Order: sequence, then structure tokens, then C-alpha cells
Amino acid sequence: MQEECGRATHGPCDAIGPVDPSFSPRRPPAVAAEAMVATSQPLATRAGLRALERGGNAVDAALAAAAVLCVTEPMSTGVGGDMFVQVWDGKELHGLDAAGSAPLRADPDSPVEETGPTSVTVPGAVGGWAALAERLGRLGLDTALEDAITAAENGFAVAGRTARAWATAHAALALGPIPDLGERVQLPELGATLRRIADEGPDAIYRGEVAEAIASCSWLDEEDLTGYRPRWVEPLRLDYRDTTVCELPPPTQGVAALEGLGLLGRGFPEVHEQVECVRLALEDAFEHVRDGADVTGLLDADFLARRRQDGSIHVAEPPGGTVYLCVVDGDRMAVSLIQSLYDSFGSGIVAPGTGIVLQNRGACFAISGHVEPGRRPYHTIIPGMLLRDGKLLGPFGVMGGFLQAQAHVQVVPWLGDYVRDPQWVLDRPRFRIDGDLVLLEGELWESAPEIEALGLRVKAEPDPTVFGGGQAIVVRGDVLLGGSDSRKDGYAAGF
Repeated sequence: MQEECGRATHGPCDAIGPVDPSFSPRRPPAVAAEAMVATSQPLATRAGLRALERGGNAVDAALAAAAVLCVTEPMSTGVGGDMFVQVWDGKELHGLDAAGSAPLRADPDSPVEETGPTSVTVPGAVGGWAALAERLGRLGLDTALEDAITAAENGFAVAGRTARAWATAHAALALGPIPDLGERVQLPELGATLRRIADEGPDAIYRGEVAEAIASCSWLDEEDLTGYRPRWVEPLRLDYRDTTVCELPPPTQGVAALEGLGLLGRGFPEVHEQVECVRLALEDAFEHVRDGADVTGLLDADFLARRRQDGSIHVAEPPGGTVYLCVVDGDRMAVSLIQSLYDSFGSGIVAPGTGIVLQNRGACFAISGHVEPGRRPYHTIIPGMLLRDGKLLGPFGVMGGFLQAQAHVQVVPWLGDYVRDPQWVLDRPRFRIDGDLVLLEGELWESAPEIEALGLRVKAEPDPTVFGGGQAIVVRGDVLLGGSDSRKDGYAAGF
């Protein structure tokens, strides 16, 4: 049945899928009738569910979960990072760009640094939290931050994959001694900062003592912080088979995911076909994605037809430190939210007395070749949303630096067809392109000969963390099904 559905009809597989009622050691999909939260950390999923139980909507739950992730996964996200969001309000789609820029007074001739003070860009996440809570939330930002404050002040137990990521980060000691599996960690300075945000709103970060602390240890000026505002944007869309895939515009690489899917066409793709389409799309994104750029031409049908005939250059991939979460509530409002410090522990700098790890997103100016004063660099983080016949199918996303657009191209064809089991879709083996090297996970090694025929090198990669981690929730009839990548510590849950 799967072969017939995937290759012969190329149609949606809502009625069938890989679900086996007999016992299986793999994780089954989460199922809920009312609402669901999926994150990469248990406490974050719990915080999202608590917000829903308090009468909050999907936005309140997403904000609560996002704040907790800043505490429990501090190598990947934090108050000092950026955020992008898509929200389906039941009728229309909203996009929020909460990314910060380089300093207004930055020297455009200065070298692009990967870490340290001159890799820091304005942290946009908190401004994004406030904008999201004000426009679309119910409970208020102060309520959304309560669980995160408790976790930071009272402590949390470090999960296994988180402990490994913490220990292997380039700036693992940024917040103190490296914790082991199951060790209880407290972050009192971060807790105090979160309390200030709850009491004062975004001004707690962009003005006053915290802003002074951020400016004191980076090349940002206080005016760079006081002038920050997030932006509401119109998502880009592409119809892939019977599903509308929605991504955010530049400075994100969302167009790379859409172009990759557009290059695949309507057929059900082989792995080597996905690899080649992703390489072409990444090449175009590297060339065209800039702050404020119009990239809709990359999705034009005639352009896609011509591009399929081209070859592509090799692209190299920096590392990434990111979290992704999604929520769907009882009214079928859906949130797809992604936050990041870029590299693990970002710049490696903690603003004195605040517990805020500052991002190193300025490293992505390497894509354009130079620092752009007052502008935002190329962004890897992309939250996804799927619609079908003008209605919500579900939010999805995969964290992992430049892997993200690649992973969207790998996940969407299956997620659109096998809506009965998003967990299975997320746990499927992936590839990752790194220059002229293609890393292959698990059974994808069977595709090595076809990939080598493209002129690429291949390597079997046993480390699952190389392939990121994702979450997804899909609407099937009047129920929700969800998944949280087994490569991470989290889970999807609902009621």
C-alpha cells in the first residue's frame, strides 16, 4: 500500500500509513483530541500544556515552552538569541521575524568572526515574545514566563542528550561547570533576568542595566538595543502536491526549502534526487537571500523548470544550536516557533550579572562575505507550516543549522502523505550535505552509489545528533497526532 500510494498515485495517504497495532520498540505518535505541544525538552512540553490548561491558547503555550527551553537547553537557545514564528489563527497565517541586526556603527571592512564580541547581533527573541503575546496571546507574557523562572531558580535535571550537547559545546563552561546526566542545575542570574522581563516587558532587555551589560561585553551599543523592533511579515508559500508549504522570507533560508520542494516536482523523490535539488536550492539561497530581499522569483515555475537542468556548487555548513517547538490548541490555532543562539552557546559570551548567553549570528555574514552595519545576516532557522485546502494540516520544523532547509525537503513529502504517524516521519533516516560530502544516516547508505554518481563523496554517519531534531503536529479529522524527534530529549503530548 505504501508503494502504491507514494509512487503510483502520488496522492495523500490520510487513510493509510506505517502504523502497526502490534508491539514495536519504536516510539508511537502522540494522540490527542483537544490540544498538543511538541518540544525537545520534557519540562518545556509540560509548561506548554500547563499554559493551555490555564486557559491560554497556542501562542501562550508556545511562549511558555520557549522560555523554559531557554533554561533547560541553554546551549541552543536563550534570551540572547533570535526567534522566528508562524501562527495560523484559524483563518489566516501570520509571520513574525524577531531577528536582530549587526551594530549600526560596525565597520563593513571588519572580518567576519565566528565567535566572540564581534560575532554578536542584537538579540531579538524577547522583543518577539512580547509582540506575539500582545497581538495573539491571552495570558500575557508575565504568566508565560512563570515556569521558566521556577526552573531557573529552583533547578532542573539535565537529560541525556542535553548533557552530551552541553559537554561537547565549544563554550561548554559559559554558564559554569558542565553538568552530567541527571544532575540538577540552577541558573539564578537567568532566573532574575526572566523575572525582570515578566515585570517590565521587553524594556528589561533593551534598556537599562541589562542593555548596559550586553553592550559592555560586545560590540553592540545601547542604541542598537533600544532601537530594536521585531517585524510582522508575510510568509512565502508553495504548493507541493496537495499541500501548501509555508516558510518565512529573508533573512531566513525558508525559500531554500520551498525551492528544493519545487525542484522535486510532483513525483515521490528518491534520495539522490532530494540531494541534488537541495544542493541547487542552497546555492540559490546563498546567492540571493539577504535582509529584505525579494526571492519570489526563485519559486517561479519557469525558473524551477530551467533550474532542474543546471548543476550546483558545493556549499559548506557551519554548526548550529537551535530549538524548535510547535503547538495546536482546541480552536486549531497553531504555532510553529524556532529560537536559536546559532552555534552552541552562541558567541561564548555571557552578559555580566544577567545569565544571558549572547548569540553569534553575525558569523552568518560569511555568506555575503562582509559585515553589514545595521542589517541582519543570513538566517538558518525556519519554522514550517502546512495547509491543505485552505485549512490547517499542521506546524513542523527541524533544528540543526544549515541542515534545516535540507530536512524540510526530506520531511515534507512524507509528512504530507503519512499524516497518521508524524513520529515515524521525524525518526526516518536523513542525509546532510556538507560541501561535496553527503553524510548518510542508517539505511540511506543504500543510496550511496546514486549519490556518488552526482560527483559527491558519501560517508555513513553514526552520530544521530548530526541530523538535527524536529517536531510536528498534524490534524487528522477532529484529532491531533504529534511527534518529537527521538534524536532529542523531548516528547509530544496533549489532552
